[in-house]
Amino acid sequence: MDYVKPVDVASAMIETGRRKLTLSPLDLVIRGALAGGILAAATSLALTGTVQTNQPLVGALIFPVGLILIVLLGLDLVTGAFGLVPLPWVEKDASASSLLANFAWIFLGNLIGSVVYGALLAIALTNFGTAEPAGVAAKIIAVAQAKTTGYEAIGFAGQVTVFVKAMLCNWMVCLAIVAAMTTSSTIGKIACAYMPVFIFFAQGFEHSVVNMFIIPTGMIMGAKITVADWWLWNQIPVTLGNLVGGFIFTGLALYITHRPRSAPASMAMPSQVPAE
Repeated sequence: MDYVKPVDVASAMIETGRRKLTLSPLDLVIRGALAGGILAAATSLALTGTVQTNQPLVGALIFPVGLILIVLLGLDLVTGAFGLVPLPWVEKDASASSLLANFAWIFLGNLIGSVVYGALLAIALTNFGTAEPAGVAAKIIAVAQAKTTGYEAIGFAGQVTVFVKAMLCNWMVCLAIVAAMTTSSTIGKIACAYMPVFIFFAQGFEHSVVNMFIIPTGMIMGAKITVADWWLWNQIPVTLGNLVGGFIFTGLALYITHRPRSAPASMAMPSQVPAE
């Protein structure tokens, strides 16, 4: 049996958070950049499947391959860090400044990897700018505009909507990362990580690292979006929503109910039977 019990998973969550806090900024940026690029590649493949079949559900079936690779290779997404890295702080083993620094370096790495892949993909899809965006390129532009100016068009309701979608998204993403800890087998990790990621992508929730790819790539290929549109109407509220959803709904909730507890004294030692 390769199943790991919830109480042991909770211990692994705390230990993973501690281990990530010991990584150097260079390690965090490299791991973050690789994770951002891999997730961007999975997103572009998912959009390709959607365009070719005209069935968004096909894209959702494809997309989880990105997060699965990230989990198996031990890379870092800031969204995953939101669920695990705060746990040592909850245990009073880490400072708030160390958490923020960890988030910042991973975020930077994710941004670099996502934008670099997006720029390279834009070259490939438009023949280095000589061809009009069509197919997948046109889809990326449309999605990028829907994720920014689409929310801007409805004002405050757009801000609330994008924040809530981000909460729901990272609830599932962090659940996928933790679910993969419930097994020691590679096949088990793939299956456990697949399900929650499929749920979030199929419903169009908002993932900050996915958007680091889609929105700037759409801008490169001609989407009518400004940098302010990108950050004010998507990247900032989505990142904050991801933080709330990942930490509260997954990391903190599972920690509270499954954290290791010391056994009561009456259970820790067998009762002494008086000698006759």
